[in-house]
Amino acid sequence: MRLTVTKRQEPWKWGSCLIFPAALALALGLSALLLALHGKPPLEGMRLLFEGAFGSMHSLEDSLRKAVPLFLASLGVAVTFRMQVWNIGAEGQFALGCIGATWAVLTFPNLPMPLMLTLMLLCAAAAGALWALVPALLKTRLGVSEIITSLMLNYIGILLLEYLVYGPWKDPASFGFPMTVEFPVAATIPRLPGTRLHWGLALCALFAVLIHVLFRHTRIGYELRASGSGARASRYARMNYNFLVVLSMLICGSLAGIAGFVEISAVVGRLQPSVMAGYGFTAIVVAWLSRLQPLVIALVSVLLAGLRVGVENLMLDLQVPAAFGGIIEGLVLLTVLSGQFFLIYRIKRVE
Repeated sequence: MRLTVTKRQEPWKWGSCLIFPAALALALGLSALLLALHGKPPLEGMRLLFEGAFGSMHSLEDSLRKAVPLFLASLGVAVTFRMQVWNIGAEGQFALGCIGATWAVLTFPNLPMPLMLTLMLLCAAAAGALWALVPALLKTRLGVSEIITSLMLNYIGILLLEYLVYGPWKDPASFGFPMTVEFPVAATIPRLPGTRLHWGLALCALFAVLIHVLFRHTRIGYELRASGSGARASRYARMNYNFLVVLSMLICGSLAGIAGFVEISAVVGRLQPSVMAGYGFTAIVVAWLSRLQPLVIALVSVLLAGLRVGVENLMLDLQVPAAFGGIIEGLVLLTVLSGQFFLIYRIKRVE
């Protein structure tokens, strides 16, 4: 008896409904094994993980709050990945969005709330888009790999943020801590009545609808999807491939920048280094796990945000290292992507 691998004539239609839960269970099982090897009770650890993420209304609200910037950044990353443009720079674009929104607050501190929030959003989107424009132009004009340039710009963006909060934007009354002055009430996104959630959730819904309409009901959206077949194919079809690359990067940078605006306005309340929590890097994981589908991106964003909140619970109760959250994310990505092999191929037994 031997086993052979054959390609399916059509992808396994309902396979993802089985593979994703099985891969997630495998990833959590491996995480429990790591806890056991670390001398921690594995079952108690998994209980604390889920309880901290989704076990109460308070923890669920925390998970949803963390899912908002993650969803916006992931939605942007998915736009570039659809074109097979490998933008790894959402973290830097998130940082520039934070900087752009903060600049609006510090420059026009007395604006009324509607104008202030609108200006912050526009400045954050513009800053993120301009940061994404650099690797886009280097790719289209000079043929430089966007993977390298967008990755390097992440660190430049983060260091620029740190320079500002340690230097010219530092609050004189912060007792030496690197942070700006606290944002006024007019620069804070209001909360939903009776909850700890904020109106950033409405922005998520709005941009999800806009991206869906763009890709499904516009010519530009069709060209963006079709250009995913490659530069030669799109040029053969008389599409402006370079323009589409730049456009997809601008959309991604704008959404990552808006994610930064939402985080510092609704959650942090000022610019400080701790706002850089890795949302841009995690967005790459979310986009891959979701197979670039907006609705699935929303679900996976909540799941991974919940894992982040749950790991904080583990850190407090079991003294688990902070890196354990990254390990879980990596295991989930590895098992799910490995499981997708079975959507395309089948294993047959040959006598």
